[in-house]
Amino acid sequence: MDTAGAWLLRRAITERQAGGADVSLTDREGANYADLISALPEKLAEPGDGDGERKTLFERVFEPVGRVMVEVWDDTVAAMFILGSAVRGAQLKLGRQSGLSPAAIVHQIDRMGVRAVPIILLMSFLIGAIIAQQGAFQLRYFGAEVFVVDLVGILQLREIGVLLTAIMIAGRSGSAITAEIGSMKMREEIDALKVMGLSPIGVLVFPRLVALTIALPLLTIIANFAALLGAAFVSWSYSGITFDTFLSRLREAIDLSTIVSGMIKAPFMALIIGIVASVEGLKVGGSAESLGRHVTAAVVKSIFVVILVDGLFAMFYAAIDF
Repeated sequence: MDTAGAWLLRRAITERQAGGADVSLTDREGANYADLISALPEKLAEPGDGDGERKTLFERVFEPVGRVMVEVWDDTVAAMFILGSAVRGAQLKLGRQSGLSPAAIVHQIDRMGVRAVPIILLMSFLIGAIIAQQGAFQLRYFGAEVFVVDLVGILQLREIGVLLTAIMIAGRSGSAITAEIGSMKMREEIDALKVMGLSPIGVLVFPRLVALTIALPLLTIIANFAALLGAAFVSWSYSGITFDTFLSRLREAIDLSTIVSGMIKAPFMALIIGIVASVEGLKVGGSAESLGRHVTAAVVKSIFVVILVDGLFAMFYAAIDF
């Protein structure tokens, strides 16, 4: 007899006793089943049973909101800790001229920046071409197809270029950072670094933050050129706007502030992606399910915060008329 059989007998005995019957248990010679059955409680715990009181409607509605707010606060504190530790650790290492390897930063730039160039070029070229085609299609009704150059130039250089590049890097490099740090956390390699007297933030996070801060602005420049090339090609093939006309109109439509306003956002978005990915990586538990959950959370949170910061920059630029 296994435990499931003992549960069935115990339930049958409880039902008979509730009906007023007198039930007794007698073991065969050498068996101890009666002790097992008697040790079981009279009633199985039902799903949802607990010692706590039933939650009110207010608690059921606002408790998840409260938990989310607490998690946001904890993530913010962890992000500030990682940022401060990275800066302080870098200063200490540079002060004693040891520990920080420039080769690690160059390696991360190669992985996060150089190897991302093909996909950034392709994506930006297609985005620029799509914006130009749709803009020309709508402006054709007003006989103002040439203004598609203004549309693509301002939109790409101020908003779309850095935003889509950051989203692509968040999905490509942010997930890789979380997976790498999370797998090291699972294998207790981070604990080994602490035992060796090394700071995991300085060794693992700081090179990736520096690499992202350098790579993302450069990728944004490449994305802008690719998008303008795609827009020029579509404008020539779809609207008959020559490349010379496209360039002359582009010089009239944009100025230095248009380029600078987009490039200023890139370092901030790079730091956001790196910090969010590192925070989620350090939160990974000991299971593969935890790793997958935090990798997904890192990508979602990075993209959300990047879009939020882009919106804040847009409001700030509008407030100062930049």
